[in-house]
Amino acid sequence: MGEVRGGGGGCCPPMNLFRSEPMQLVQLIIPMESAHVTVSYLGDLGLLQFKDLNADKSPFQRTYAAQIKKSGEMARRLRFFKDQMLKAGFSPKKSATQADINIDDLEVKLAEIEAELVEINANGEKLQRAYNELVEYKLVLQKASEFFHSARSSAAEQQSEYASRQIGEESLDTPLLLEQEMSTDSSKQVKLGFITGLVPRQKYMAFERILFRATRGNVFLRQAVVEDPVTDPISGEKVEKNVFVVFYSGERAKNKILKICEAFGANRYPFSEDLNKQDHLVTEVSGRLSELKTTIDVGLLQRDNLLQTIGDQFEQWEFLVRKEKSIYHTLNMLSLDVTKKCLVAEGWSPVFGTKLIQDALQRASFDSNSQVGAIFQVLQTKELPPTYFRTNKFTSPFQEIVDAYGVAKYQEANPTVYTIVTFPFLFAVMFGDWGHGICLLLATLFLIIREKKFSSQKLGDIMEMMFGGRYCILMMALFSIYTGLIYNEFFSVPFELFAPSAYACRDLSCRDSTTMGLIKVRPTYPFGVDPVWHGSRSELPFLNSLKMKMSILLGVAQMNLGIILSYCNAKFFRNGVNVWFQFIPQLIFLNSLFGYLSLLILVKWSTGSKADLYHVMIYMFLSPTDDLGENQLFAGQKTLQLVLLLLAFVAVPWMLIPKPFILKKQHQDRHQGHSYTLLESSEDNFQLGANHDSHDHEEFEFSEVFVHQLIHTIEFVLGSVSNTASYLRLWALSLAHSELSSVFYDKLLMLAWGYNNVIILIVGIIVFICATVGVLLVMETLSAFLHALRLHWVEFQNKFYEGDGYKFYPFSFAWTGDEDELSL
Repeated sequence: MGEVRGGGGGCCPPMNLFRSEPMQLVQLIIPMESAHVTVSYLGDLGLLQFKDLNADKSPFQRTYAAQIKKSGEMARRLRFFKDQMLKAGFSPKKSATQADINIDDLEVKLAEIEAELVEINANGEKLQRAYNELVEYKLVLQKASEFFHSARSSAAEQQSEYASRQIGEESLDTPLLLEQEMSTDSSKQVKLGFITGLVPRQKYMAFERILFRATRGNVFLRQAVVEDPVTDPISGEKVEKNVFVVFYSGERAKNKILKICEAFGANRYPFSEDLNKQDHLVTEVSGRLSELKTTIDVGLLQRDNLLQTIGDQFEQWEFLVRKEKSIYHTLNMLSLDVTKKCLVAEGWSPVFGTKLIQDALQRASFDSNSQVGAIFQVLQTKELPPTYFRTNKFTSPFQEIVDAYGVAKYQEANPTVYTIVTFPFLFAVMFGDWGHGICLLLATLFLIIREKKFSSQKLGDIMEMMFGGRYCILMMALFSIYTGLIYNEFFSVPFELFAPSAYACRDLSCRDSTTMGLIKVRPTYPFGVDPVWHGSRSELPFLNSLKMKMSILLGVAQMNLGIILSYCNAKFFRNGVNVWFQFIPQLIFLNSLFGYLSLLILVKWSTGSKADLYHVMIYMFLSPTDDLGENQLFAGQKTLQLVLLLLAFVAVPWMLIPKPFILKKQHQDRHQGHSYTLLESSEDNFQLGANHDSHDHEEFEFSEVFVHQLIHTIEFVLGSVSNTASYLRLWALSLAHSELSSVFYDKLLMLAWGYNNVIILIVGIIVFICATVGVLLVMETLSAFLHALRLHWVEFQNKFYEGDGYKFYPFSFAWTGDEDELSL
């Protein structure tokens, strides 16, 4: 959970991350006339988690269903306004001043604005559709008139050619033929009709094919391509279209053509054969287009002004509506006492918040002019309280890492205290390179410096996650620089930062980096790995040995810490059985084997011995009585190994056998009345009372308890081996990171440098930067992060952390979710 809001000054005790805050179950009796104000003040305070006392009722059966419906309607209007603003390119503005707005006045105002905006949109859509239709009509007039002009010109040319040909070929029969043609009945001449319009270009081929099939070829079709896409009046989308003219004969063909046009979405427009009418129509349409354009622009300006006004106050309105809706949601969780005209509330609150809650109740009674004040009282319960840790922006990401595994049980030891240090340090052991650490540090400092700006913006999922964990990444970067200095690696290159190397070449032969020949000529390098070890034949076994043994030391230390924390939990919950028959044998077993291995590593490092620790540990089990010979590191080592081996074998049955029998005896004594326990206060030990209550009403199955203990024993024995081996991932990933960095440096940067070509060098630098950022600073960072996460969740926390609690979610107006989360 985040920081307490409204806690104020010295009312809160110092923040404690090791144990969750002491909680209490409280009951509030609130008069009806002050209920709304009281819940509002408690929401501002954010220290009370209400219990739903009406869980058996549906949302529509609750007292304030009508008020929630009203708030939901206002929220719908706000979503409509927000969509309209986004379409128009506006964004809500943050206002510096908070206006005092009444919720009833706001409801009326939102309804009026919605009606006005809907009307403006409807008029705008009508005008826009009419405008788009006129644009298409103008295109039809222009393109179709070209068809008729070209047809008339072609007919005139053919007629003049025919006339000139007839005059030159006159005979005695010609006048008679002309007289016969002129005497033909004009009523018997066939007159063709035509239909004009636009059809989508992608449908034109099918349109033409269907026309000819439906009319059996008795149509004449002309088409012209419209160069630019036009806005379709119906869909409002840009569409590429063709202008067409279909000539037909007869009403039956006309009806078929009309149906085909409708099926293909072709927009039809009237057209006149008269040239004078065509020119008049073009002039008239152009004038109407100009008028509509002006009207549409005025409407858009009016709409933009209205949206601008909405945007200036949108966040205030949204906050007020969401606040009102959440208040009534909370009131619906309260039990209604009709006779006493009051509401009864129950909920969890931290003990330190008692005075703050009481002050809020008094202020609510005064501000609402209530004649009766609200009653606050603490209830006694055996129910397990929620878990609440007060965190800040630095500790919050580490708490989230732990909570992702499981929320701590009430008053259980919190791993976050140690995760703040161990998590970034184990990450750095795998990521150790002070050059890469500096890059990670610079990226994190950018997020920290601009945190005020980023905290007020909506970021993407990945960016949001990085920004939320900026202080965790900061610690990871700092520890990476530290371990990088220990490894003496800067983008895989060693430097003599603290002193010259302690070694020099014995002769010229050792100038070759693959040969041995170094002698110590100076004092030992003061901090980290001597730079001369990088590039020598001794580098690989030395760094391998260093990182591998260091991984074992870190793993054993962290597992011991986990067992010690399990002891702290057992002592806190007063479970003596776990103290003597779980904690002590586990500690003995782990340290008899792997604690002893850690001791041997430290002795070997301090003495410079060449003993083979693999041989020592293997023959400790296979031949414990044999002489150690050259593998002996200190006097009495053989005797110590025999004692440790005996303790390891004794620890296994110690964990397995006594605990089931002791639990059985305790159960028998409890039911025979031989054992009595003092009543504990609810503040001291909720879990103990809950456990007693459950044991009092359950049958004791010895076989089940024994099998359960057997499983735990086997799990711990095998887990001690597997968990220790799992810490070797620190060594493996550190070695992989170093080798990848070395490959990029040698095969990209140095190879490009060796060509003595500026272009190749620039390309090599670019590829090196991209590879370093993409692989080492992104993929390797994620890989090391996930492996550090696994070491904490599995190898560390499983020793003591149950994580079966539930988080404290107080009623607070400091929302981070969307409005939809508050829907009915």
